[in-house]
Amino acid sequence: MSVLLALLILVEVLPIVWLVLQSFKQSSEFSLHPVWSLPSGLYWQNWKTAWTTGHIQTYFKNSVLATFPSLLLMIILGLAAAFALEVMKWRGRNAVLFLFLGGILIPLQMVLLPLFTVYFHVHLINSLWSLIITYTAFGLPLTVVLMAGYFRAVPREILEAATLDGANIYNAFFRVALPMVTNAILTVALVQFFFIWNDLLFSLTFISDDSKRTIQTGLLNFAGQYGQVDWGPTFAAVSMTVLPTLVLYLVLNQRVMKGLTSGSLKG
Repeated sequence: MSVLLALLILVEVLPIVWLVLQSFKQSSEFSLHPVWSLPSGLYWQNWKTAWTTGHIQTYFKNSVLATFPSLLLMIILGLAAAFALEVMKWRGRNAVLFLFLGGILIPLQMVLLPLFTVYFHVHLINSLWSLIITYTAFGLPLTVVLMAGYFRAVPREILEAATLDGANIYNAFFRVALPMVTNAILTVALVQFFFIWNDLLFSLTFISDDSKRTIQTGLLNFAGQYGQVDWGPTFAAVSMTVLPTLVLYLVLNQRVMKGLTSGSLKG
């Protein structure tokens, strides 16, 4: 078992290590040495070139401006909807929950042309708002369904006791329910973060202005004319894309693991 685990870790970690090491090679090393060879030194010029000449700093900023407002809207709306659907009792709530569940099944490719047409007529093409609206809309169904499951695990006795003590529905939501699903919120937010940060389809469709591109579409600029690629800066740019998500996951790993299991337990 330990051998299998070590093999899985090696398979997952080795490509990232190889990627970072390639970013420190000079251009001549890619043609003169095998792809698995180590760099002769730490050639930091690749990272500088990718950050400035390759405009990674602009693409990185655009990704941040598109990702975090989308996450904020998605989590706020998703928490409110999930609490209303799972905790509050009202007619038709199961039907509404099934509608959100159906939203997960909609293929992304099917809505590209209608969305492009709508954004074109309201002048949102080449605007980060087109991405924020789209990410929020497509992430909301999964957020609602997942958070409804986590709210289902909150003991009703606690909510009833809070109500008997005089808490209204808003106090029960903010002071009782939310603190009990904090790890779940981080888990859902991290899942949605990876989806938004790594998106290529929507960004490539709605954004053509180079100054508004996100980091995933910006990486396409590193392929030159006739497919020529300067591999050193390209590997540095990809490393800048991958490493922040990896560091974020490592920082939140323990809370994410707790969030993944909290929805399966009652109480």
